[in-house]
Amino acid sequence: MKKLLALLLAVVMVACLFAGCTPSGDENPGSTGGNNTNTQTSKYKVAMITDYGDITDQSFNQTTYEAVKAFCEANGLAYKYFKPESDSTDARVAMVDAAVADGYNVVVMPGYAFAGTIASVQDEYETVKFIALDVSDWDLEDAFYNHDESGNRTTLIDASNEPHQGKNVYCAVYQEELAGYMAGYAAVKLGYKHLGFLGGMAVPAVIRYGYGFVQGVNAAAVDMNIAGEVTVEYVYGGQFYGDADITGVMDTWYQTLGVEVVFACGGGIYTSAAEAAAKVTGAKVIGVDVDQAGIIDAYGTGMTITSAMKGLGATVNTLLKAVVDGKFDKEFGGKLQNLGLVSGSDPTLNYVQIPMETTQFGDGFSKDDYKTLVAGMFDGTIKVSNAIDAMPETSITVNSHDQIK
Repeated sequence: MKKLLALLLAVVMVACLFAGCTPSGDENPGSTGGNNTNTQTSKYKVAMITDYGDITDQSFNQTTYEAVKAFCEANGLAYKYFKPESDSTDARVAMVDAAVADGYNVVVMPGYAFAGTIASVQDEYETVKFIALDVSDWDLEDAFYNHDESGNRTTLIDASNEPHQGKNVYCAVYQEELAGYMAGYAAVKLGYKHLGFLGGMAVPAVIRYGYGFVQGVNAAAVDMNIAGEVTVEYVYGGQFYGDADITGVMDTWYQTLGVEVVFACGGGIYTSAAEAAAKVTGAKVIGVDVDQAGIIDAYGTGMTITSAMKGLGATVNTLLKAVVDGKFDKEFGGKLQNLGLVSGSDPTLNYVQIPMETTQFGDGFSKDDYKTLVAGMFDGTIKVSNAIDAMPETSITVNSHDQIK
């Protein structure tokens, strides 16, 4: 009954929005995004739900939406984005309800925060194809449980609903440790010896980025025989956005400790690193998930050394093509894939990489050096651990700091 009421409410909300009015109590009239103008009919309509950001965040949401938009316009598919009214599973589920009520039968969801949404909707909407980016098996399983005050699992939310992934759901996770390794290795090769890692929340994906980064820094330092001269400061902010407290810690790192570059790994947390770096001549930042040079360099020209990226756009393109070609159910439905390297010769084809165009390549680390690095990672000559239970053993100095929040 609760779901039926939610669905009826979603129908009313959608009808109201098309009529140009605002539902009672709705403080965000723009919570559902704009349609495309393509009038071609199609068997599939694609909805993209944002997590807790919007499609101009120059990160997960924007990259995913632009990939959906490009594919749909090229293939004559109707598409639309839906923005939840708040950062909660209930709000995200409401947007799925609204999308389905409006006839959308392919739903793309970027970010681990959608695990609870999948657990709530996958069985009810069995004919809808769900594409989830960065939702791990642990995230999905965890979404079926209640938790105590410390975040530990207690009982199932629904005793009759065991953790599972529906046949209509595809989940992609990424080998963040590889992208982190590339960024750390490049930074040391480019001459930086005092580095920092500022993670968002200490979730598995962020930890893999961080531990991969430390491994890359260590490997480059050992290669250059300067391990005794290289230090990494390491901390988690406890959230995925910057604020005055986190900026204050970054000020201390750059101005007092002498940190030269910080890998800001956690959505909008880059703002604190960039704000602090802007106060110190020559201070640098490394972006994450997508090529963040455009937004970080707004704080200071040339501030971004590189970005550790995930192939969100490539994943969207591959999965939507599978849908259109009728291959989704057989090849991708019900599966979770851990995406990483698919080419040792062309780094741009990989699902984890650093950008060829905006990375500040130089004499210490050129594009050819990067290709050589990737080739070694691809053929297994260079091994990177994906373990997240303990900080990697290193020859460099790693100073772990208490979580900021």
